[in-house]
Amino acid sequence: MHASQAAPAGLRGLESALRETVAGEVRFDAGSRGAYSTDGSNYRQVPIGVVVPRSVEDGARAVGVCARFGAPVLSRGGGTSLAGQATNAAVVLDWTKYCDALASVDPRARTCVVEPGIVLDTLNGRLAEHGLRFGPEPATHTHCTLGGMIGNNSCGASAQAYGKTADNVRRLEVLTADGTRMWVGPAGRAERARIAAGGGRRAEIHAGLERLRDTYLADIRRSFPDIPRRVSGYNLDALLPENGFDVAKALVGSEGTLVTVLRAELDLVPVPPCQSLLVLGYEDICRAADEVPELLRHCSPAQLEALDGRMAELMREEGAHLDALDALPAGDSWLMLQFAGDTREEVDEQAYALLRDLGRGEDDDTVAFSDEPEREHRMLKAREAGLGVTARPPDDRETWEGWEDSAVPPDRLGAYLRDLKSLFAEFGYDHPSLYGHFGHGCVHTRIPFDLRGAGGIADFRRFLERAADLVVSYGGSLSGEHGDGQARGELLTRMFGERIVAAFGELKALFDPDGLMNPGKVVDPRPVDGQLRLGSAWRPADPETRFAYPDDEHSFGRAVLRCVGIGNCRSAHGGVMCPSYRATKEEEHSTRGRARLLFEMLDGHADSAIMDGWRSTEVRDALDLCLSCKGCRSDCPTGVDMATYKAEFLSHHYAGRLRPMAHYSLGWLPVWARLARLSPPLVNAALHAPGLARAGKRLAGVDTARPAPVFARRTFTQAWRERGGPAPDPADPRTVVLWPDTFTDSFHPAIAHAAVRVLADAGFRVAVPERPVCCGLTWISTGQLGVAQRVLRHTLDVLRPYVEAGTPVVGLEPSCAAVFRSDAPELLPGDEDVRRLAGRFRTFAEQMVDHAPGWRPPALNRRATVQTHCHQHAVLGDDADRELMRRAHLLADILDEGCCGLAGNFGFERGHHEVSAAVAEQGVLPAVRAASPGSLLLADGFSCRTQIEQGGTGRRALHLAEVLALGLDGNLPSERPERLADRPSGPSPAARRAPAVAAGALAAGAGLAGARMLRRRP
Repeated sequence: MHASQAAPAGLRGLESALRETVAGEVRFDAGSRGAYSTDGSNYRQVPIGVVVPRSVEDGARAVGVCARFGAPVLSRGGGTSLAGQATNAAVVLDWTKYCDALASVDPRARTCVVEPGIVLDTLNGRLAEHGLRFGPEPATHTHCTLGGMIGNNSCGASAQAYGKTADNVRRLEVLTADGTRMWVGPAGRAERARIAAGGGRRAEIHAGLERLRDTYLADIRRSFPDIPRRVSGYNLDALLPENGFDVAKALVGSEGTLVTVLRAELDLVPVPPCQSLLVLGYEDICRAADEVPELLRHCSPAQLEALDGRMAELMREEGAHLDALDALPAGDSWLMLQFAGDTREEVDEQAYALLRDLGRGEDDDTVAFSDEPEREHRMLKAREAGLGVTARPPDDRETWEGWEDSAVPPDRLGAYLRDLKSLFAEFGYDHPSLYGHFGHGCVHTRIPFDLRGAGGIADFRRFLERAADLVVSYGGSLSGEHGDGQARGELLTRMFGERIVAAFGELKALFDPDGLMNPGKVVDPRPVDGQLRLGSAWRPADPETRFAYPDDEHSFGRAVLRCVGIGNCRSAHGGVMCPSYRATKEEEHSTRGRARLLFEMLDGHADSAIMDGWRSTEVRDALDLCLSCKGCRSDCPTGVDMATYKAEFLSHHYAGRLRPMAHYSLGWLPVWARLARLSPPLVNAALHAPGLARAGKRLAGVDTARPAPVFARRTFTQAWRERGGPAPDPADPRTVVLWPDTFTDSFHPAIAHAAVRVLADAGFRVAVPERPVCCGLTWISTGQLGVAQRVLRHTLDVLRPYVEAGTPVVGLEPSCAAVFRSDAPELLPGDEDVRRLAGRFRTFAEQMVDHAPGWRPPALNRRATVQTHCHQHAVLGDDADRELMRRAHLLADILDEGCCGLAGNFGFERGHHEVSAAVAEQGVLPAVRAASPGSLLLADGFSCRTQIEQGGTGRRALHLAEVLALGLDGNLPSERPERLADRPSGPSPAARRAPAVAAGALAAGAGLAGARMLRRRP
């Protein structure tokens, strides 16, 4: 019985059998199925269930169970496929959580054996000690898996030097649906004879391959285009005698439709010691393409990439990669050539020689050259960002895949682009960006197809048919990188003809006679306009919301659609996104997985996985481990803001219902903090008395493993009012309002006193609100948005004299500043005072750098390890902080280790401590332990300071205001560094190496300056 047509009873039997047989995780719940319903493509199919195998053997057993029940199987890697390969009504095998081993390395032979779930960057990181790497590197290298790369025959920019994945695979261990398991690779006559003598299914498959090869020999030689980037179709050409009858290479790129890959033996390449980058400017992208053949006649670059003016325009509008754009030479389109070699002189000479051959000079305004690795990385990163930048243009058009990676012979690329642009114009597809791997003739683009209405979908189909005929007329390939899947499977006859497509069908029947391996892709494909993520029958709910979503047409559904499946949220290092995924390795805990569930929750399809809307427990559970760090707001290429979506969901989910106790305790923290002022010693004693504290935490929904922070004996605002004196005039240009956030005021008032000291030194007159105020952060993060709106309106009433006078408000806690910059204007969209306040709310560093003319900070001459708060990273930026530290002669190692893991109320809530600690131990805490004991440790965020203090580091972090105040008072001893003021502020090599050395590096003590300041705290 085919599981896609199976009765529910059959599915229950399948689920039970999988649970009995598989040691891994078996999930048939709606939440898991919804999270895997789409990939990075235009298509959507809700899976039957999900299996997360604990080992390769476990995965093999799961395939066996599915075969017994006639259930189709989809073997999935990072889920970033752009042609629909990784979505199916099948049992999804997700290898990424457990099956990610580097099984062996042979440095002398330059080979390794890997499991399918290993991520490319992880593999290359483990190979670095041998000076080796895997050659192909797609733009998704931070999160794509080797299993997925093998399935798609992935390429990337480095394929210019190293070829496609198929060119770098030596052998594969594969499993067929009927249970045949074998290693495959090159099989000459002698090897095939040996296999035949062994008999069995393996011999049958090899004999069938030989018959297939012989039957279609002339057709294969005639029909397969001889170009660098032919990824469409099965690799029947790998079976030709001149190609060594290589079965492994024939299976690469088969998209899981023939076999399940269990392990792979890969060829490796040396890491080039030196690289340089040459960028050439052109008046348009077609002229740039015209010059590609000339460039290739004169040089052999490691990469030859293209970027057009439209993409540069989008980057500027989005404020992305501006430093890279500023380094581009004159022109409206650019070619980027990277050269690799053993010495700096060698790579430089390759670039200079090319310029001489072209008659250009390094001083030409259309030429930019760099042999500086960091600058090269930034430039190439801008090209890699193409998919994210073009996926959601600032003009809010929807752009989609469908024709994103066609490829032609490089010497015909310019003419092909002109015809393709004419086709865009004919269909009214205005100005798609054209970029890609031009050295191989591969073109990337996203097109503003209308995939919501019948007319637009009909145009989509007609365009694909016309575009397929166009690329074939140039001797090209429908796909030069991302494969066929559902996007191009139906078009393969136009490229290969009936006989070769029939051969593909025979190959499928040989390996998978029952059609259980990722059916409907490549062979017997579903239509290109079927199973669309949207489609003419898509009718999602459009609920009323608390947030306004001004950048998403004031629509929650439109906001959810920001996620297009790029999958950057599944990366393991760098940036902030997504801490919960990094801790759990669960798709549901990635930004993408949560966005998928919210999409399903809107119930736009008849088969939606989530049927109970805002009341969905599946969505609630997936969002429960979202830290609301807002890292996705900045790090997601399309600007998904899951913290806001979570707050919105919780607001509706608990409307009229009892909430978790943590929402009343931690969510109402500002109220309890004010009550604690009645007797801070008594409150602190109760919070830390062993038995009483434990019972109280349980009652309050707080995790018993988390120590409670200590309330100050006297808050900052109490001390300020006791000091007395008239309030400064709001109209005085020297007046600034110091924002007394709950965390600073109630727990670390010394920070506010230090800020007053520094502000006064710069000539400012400090005002503090005379009545209690709050930004509403704790109510926002727990989804109590009605309360948050009332709190904000009260705050505006208190601040109205200052708001009307245009007085700047200076915040010390980044999360509170972020509320006024982003959340408050969206919660009160029609309130002009909110808009005014957002424009005048500044961070401490912004005030001191941009609005204190003539003031010079004290010369601290110290090293500092700096943890940036997630909300500052995502909403506020840290340029002013970097500049202030530079002026203060602080040599700053600014950590790029992600979220601290505490994230406001998250790390205190019951059931979150383990994840909170796991997030911290992935980067921040090891880096703090590895920091020099004599260096300063800076963290402006209360959460970051608390996690560092409670995380077994032996350190306490200071706020930048505290350090500057110490310097002004002469209480900060010098380290005697060598000309620290002349050193740039930024991540040092030591900071970047910190995770690797952290295990044995426990820093001792907090340092003299830190100890002095800590004595001043209650």
